Amino acid sequence: MTESFRRSGEYPQGDDHQATDPMRAAYPQQQPVSSSPVNPEWPPPPAYAPVAPVAVDPGTTVWPGAGQGGDGGAGGHGAGGAYAGYPEPDAVSSTAVLQAQPVPAAPAPAPKKRAKGTIALLAAVAIVAAAIGGGTAYGIQELTGKDTASSSTSTTVVAAAKKGTVAGVAQAVSPSIVEVSATSNAGSSTGSGVIISSRGEIITNNHVISGASEIKVQLSSGKSYTAKVVGTDSKKDLALIKLENAPSGLKVATLGNSDGVQVGDDVVAIGSPKGLTGTVTSGIVSALNRDVTVSTDESQGQQQQQGGGSGQWPFSFGGQQFNGDTGSSTTTYKAIQTDASLNPGNSGGALIDMNGNIVGINSAMYSAANSSSSSSSAGSVGLGFAIPINTVKSDLASLRAGGSDS
Repeated sequence: MTESFRRSGEYPQGDDHQATDPMRAAYPQQQPVSSSPVNPEWPPPPAYAPVAPVAVDPGTTVWPGAGQGGDGGAGGHGAGGAYAGYPEPDAVSSTAVLQAQPVPAAPAPAPKKRAKGTIALLAAVAIVAAAIGGGTAYGIQELTGKDTASSSTSTTVVAAAKKGTVAGVAQAVSPSIVEVSATSNAGSSTGSGVIISSRGEIITNNHVISGASEIKVQLSSGKSYTAKVVGTDSKKDLALIKLENAPSGLKVATLGNSDGVQVGDDVVAIGSPKGLTGTVTSGIVSALNRDVTVSTDESQGQQQQQGGGSGQWPFSFGGQQFNGDTGSSTTTYKAIQTDASLNPGNSGGALIDMNGNIVGINSAMYSAANSSSSSSSAGSVGLGFAIPINTVKSDLASLRAGGSDS
């Protein structure tokens, strides 16, 4: 029986059998699958799991080898071995190295450009710094490249399409200018005023409402409201009145910076001369810091009312009297001189720069008419004066508290 088993070829004894079957030559101890009986004294070959590759440096893969003196794994045992049915490499060393083509390094990312937001932020900070520093208009003009028709303020009220035009100023500011009518037992007078708050506060001249028992205010819309006196300051010829039952949506004027006004600046005057509400005239700033002297006597206001609203408010300048006698009780303030046409009734109205900001409150104007001349010679001769708006702003707290005359 032993002889017949050897003839089955399971364990060949010669070199010719090894040459005939290379797989058997490579693995002399492995038993192929056969239907012939197997000698139970010989154990079956061990089952070896495939060995996974180990990655080391990029581009190089290391396969564990059989080593010297080992069994060489199960590389040739079936298709699932480590070498998938192919002969194991010569065991020169314990590893087999497969060289891969080097992968080119990815190009370095391009440096990011500086964000435009940083530049915009720096510009914004510079603009704010210029505004805080006092050179507001000049700083904004230089940093933004925007033209300004006047150096007086930084705020532009006029629409961009009409910037720098008299029409643009009139359209933007006229709704903030009102007509003020004051009535007393002695008569009535007409002047102008400027809305400075949405609560219905209006700034005007003291001589417009001095001695009045009733005050009526007509808005640019034509609607009339009763007003009461909040405070007066006869030394500055200023008064603050307030609408009773003030409507919503009042157009509040923008108060500028009269310290920035320069001789030669274009200006616009809006008021109600002779009761002609919303009259617009224009001119330039003729001079600054003119010493104008006016009366602080309340009777002067009553004399004006007795004149039937003539609005001839006496003042003196350079030692000369204009529009009558100022009396013995007087006060002097620094004024802006303008050649914009002003007439009786413009008192208390606005002098405006070309950005639409109020830079002065018109207070005095010279008229050629006097007691000895005919009415045909009456009218503006291009000599008007306005109280600087910075004087007004510095006096607002006092006026709201009742004024210096209370």
